Amino acid sequence: MNKVRTANPSDQFFIIEAQLKMALETEDQTLNKSTVEKGVQAVFDEPKKGRYFVVEVDGEIAGCLLTLREWSDWRNKDVLWIHSVYIAEKFRKQGLYREMYAHLVDLVKRSPDLCGLRLYVDKRNTTASQVYEKLGMDGSHYNLFEWMNE
Repeated sequence: MNKVRTANPSDQFFIIEAQLKMALETEDQTLNKSTVEKGVQAVFDEPKKGRYFVVEVDGEIAGCLLTLREWSDWRNKDVLWIHSVYIAEKFRKQGLYREMYAHLVDLVKRSPDLCGLRLYVDKRNTTASQVYEKLGMDGSHYNLFEWMNE
């Protein structure tokens, strides 16, 4: 039985390892583990920073993602941004992200202060892009631009 739930501090080991693996797999980046540990801990220490969700398969954590809120003055509600999506390799192609996404859609529909979901994906990550498109997400409306001081 699969279960999507809000992550708790005892899930940090999986989340940290997932972020390290995801960065390497999707963007060929080796992250500093100590920095990632502090970053994940910060979310649990200050819930306003974000909220992790995990999906379990028969009690084993199989994937995770992070949501962040962004205020929309156009809608007078928050948009949830989906970040740091990772499904462990042995659990891929089983619809687990679809379950996590459905959980978030339901959360948005039930929350009077939320109006939608957004995410960004590295242009080279065509597998993830196809998954998001199959779920009905549209990547053609906006382009994402960024500047990072690193």
